[in-house]
Amino acid sequence: MEQKPFLIAGPCSAETEKQVLDTAKSLKELQPDYFRAGIWKPRTRPGEFEGAGNAGLLWLQKVQSEVGLKVATEVAKPEHVEAALKAGIDMLWIGARTTTNPFSVQELAESLTGVDVPIMVKNPVNPDLKLWIGAIERMQKCNVRSISAIHRGFSVYEKIRFRNNPNWQIPIDLKHEMPELQLICDPSHIGGRTAILFEIAQKAMDLKFEGLMLETHISPSEAWTDAKQQITAVQLVDLLQKLKIRNHKEIEEAEIISFRSSLSVIDDSIIQLLHERMKVSATIGNYKKTHNLAVLQSNQWEESLRKNVQKAMISELSEEFSTTLFKLIHQESIHIQSTILNSLDQHEND
Repeated sequence: MEQKPFLIAGPCSAETEKQVLDTAKSLKELQPDYFRAGIWKPRTRPGEFEGAGNAGLLWLQKVQSEVGLKVATEVAKPEHVEAALKAGIDMLWIGARTTTNPFSVQELAESLTGVDVPIMVKNPVNPDLKLWIGAIERMQKCNVRSISAIHRGFSVYEKIRFRNNPNWQIPIDLKHEMPELQLICDPSHIGGRTAILFEIAQKAMDLKFEGLMLETHISPSEAWTDAKQQITAVQLVDLLQKLKIRNHKEIEEAEIISFRSSLSVIDDSIIQLLHERMKVSATIGNYKKTHNLAVLQSNQWEESLRKNVQKAMISELSEEFSTTLFKLIHQESIHIQSTILNSLDQHEND
């Protein structure tokens, strides 16, 4: 690898002083741009480890003084901001759960007014681009001068392959809306397991992300939080060495233009086929109304999904993509049929 991306590395949680310092020392030669460690941990359920609290700030200060690395941690309340700034923490980030709540973001933004410390804003847990942009704008309006965005994926009920669905189009759209924004990918939270971290990191580099946040632990198997997605410093070095940093200059050669034209033709065909399919769905909706049938026929749908995914996989389409695609098509079909039934019912009531 000729160059490495902007890099943030360190454990999910600051557990003990020894764990923090040993992990930081293992990363010293790599020299990440920031050493990360969560000291206030918003957990999904009570009773889980919720961070070392203010004691962790002292450990991060030792990373600065003894190891020589800049440090970063997550803040969720104005009092977190006050304590972190007083301790001289170099960078702060706002977590996905906090980003979801505009009231919390506004309080944090006001507590950061005029502060000359870089702030990273993770995407909200739900796939809402406007909510992500809104959180960043709240920081901007409070004169936070250095802001970057972290893509850590989006929560889904049915987890097929990722811990959090990457939904790459949303960070791409964010970059389109805010081209000056530094965009960082968090493969650890997207993947949830070490086996696919490289794949996610490479995808981020291919999509012109400027940096990576990768959870790194001195002994991942013993981590108190998110053990399955953390790697050692040695594994991190190996991952970075394998990364390919692409040339992102705009390419306008005739061959590329030809490929894009072919894609456009294929896309037009897909749109037309979907249009025809939805016309058939509307016909089915009318039939179900006439014969007083329920919109959702669960057994038939499950069998249809299974067969379609199998056929798609034979055509070398991934199971995840195929499942998502056919579920979306089915949802739109149900919406069309429900609309037909409800409109007819309303007409009869009139």
